[in-house]
This record gives sequence, structure tokens and C-alpha cells, in this order.
Amino acid sequence: MSAANPAVPEIDAFTRPYWDAAAEGRLLLRRCRACATPHHYPREFCPYCWSEDVDWERASGRATLYTWSVVHRNDLPPFGARVPYVAAVVDLAEGPRMMTEVVDCAEADLRIGMELAVGFREEGTHAVPVFRPAGDA
Repeated sequence: MSAANPAVPEIDAFTRPYWDAAAEGRLLLRRCRACATPHHYPREFCPYCWSEDVDWERASGRATLYTWSVVHRNDLPPFGARVPYVAAVVDLAEGPRMMTEVVDCAEADLRIGMELAVGFREEGTHAVPVFRPAGDA
């Protein structure tokens, strides 16, 4: 995480393609060429078969809500200014699970299995993937 903004990860040579794609409104994940299994968060090896033969792949941006928690208090900047917000885990259409935030959805409307679509929020110098109800995308 960035020392200046804990909500924003540091960009390095390995993660640059991910963040560059996000800035263009595209979500990337990694797929292993040895076992064909996609994974997220980006790693330089496959967490399933340990192969280093992995490559970037564009995700569809579709997901379903697996679980969530509404955060009402967070003392770390910049999160305190956002409360309440919905911290969530989503199942990407390609298979991997991803930690994220659900936006543009009332707490009462959240449902496990609801269809979501990726969007991107500007966070300092980064575009960070967030999800909203698919009908609102």
C-alpha cells in the first residue's frame, strides 16, 4: 500500500499492466497456461499448480455478490470519509473471488448472488475496480 494513501497499492513492474488496464476501464485477471485456471489477485505464479506460465487476461467485468459487510466506522484515511460503505467479496464470472466494494446500491437491496458489473473509481493516481448492480452499469 502507498504510504501516502493506504487505499492505493504501490504500482510495480509486475502489477503495472493491471493498473494500466484499470485506468482504461478494463479488469484483468491472471490465467495459468499450464492448468488453464484463472486467479485473482495477480501473482507471478499459479496458486493451483505453482506454474510460472501465467498471463494476463481481460475479465468480462461480470460478477455475483458472495458476501458483504457494511462498514460504519473506519478511522484510517481516506476510509473514514466514506462511511458507511460496503466491503464485499464477489465471484467473478471467470471463477476467481475478489475483494472489492459495492457502490450505488442501498444496503437493503444487497442480496447474495445478485448480479454485479465492474466500474472504476479514481483513487489518487489509480483507477480502482468497484462493483455496482448489473442493471445500473
